[in-house]
Amino acid sequence: MKNMRHLKILQILERYEIETQDELQEKLIEAGYDVTQATVSRDIKKLQVMKVAAGGGKYRYAAVKDPDSDTSQIMKFRSVLESVVKKVSVAGNLVIVKTIPGAAQAACAAIDSHGFGEIEGSIAGDDCIFLAVASTEDAQKLKKTLEMIV
Repeated sequence: MKNMRHLKILQILERYEIETQDELQEKLIEAGYDVTQATVSRDIKKLQVMKVAAGGGKYRYAAVKDPDSDTSQIMKFRSVLESVVKKVSVAGNLVIVKTIPGAAQAACAAIDSHGFGEIEGSIAGDDCIFLAVASTEDAQKLKKTLEMIV
């Protein structure tokens, strides 16, 4: 859940000029994340988000462009999945991810490295990934999470 919240923070910072932690907290709550100001503060520190000049004497939060930072790693993960995933579906306790031809193994490696707790194991072919999870409820949850990314 933390990784998804971090991804959502980065998306919010891309779309809106966020000037305060309170504004960021409000946007996260609107997106369905029940967060406190302390959590937002820790996330900002972890993601290495900093205030930058926004013009007119104002400042806004922005992600650091360091290629080795956690922020860059999350953005790369999102970019890989956005560019290759065509469809996410569920069959029992399996989540099936359809990709463009030849991209399933790269997408699967990105998913595996992201550390989704629901995933028990994964198999990738040429254009399809099977993600095994413990229950149908976990499968629906993972499907929803992946669809939020792509």
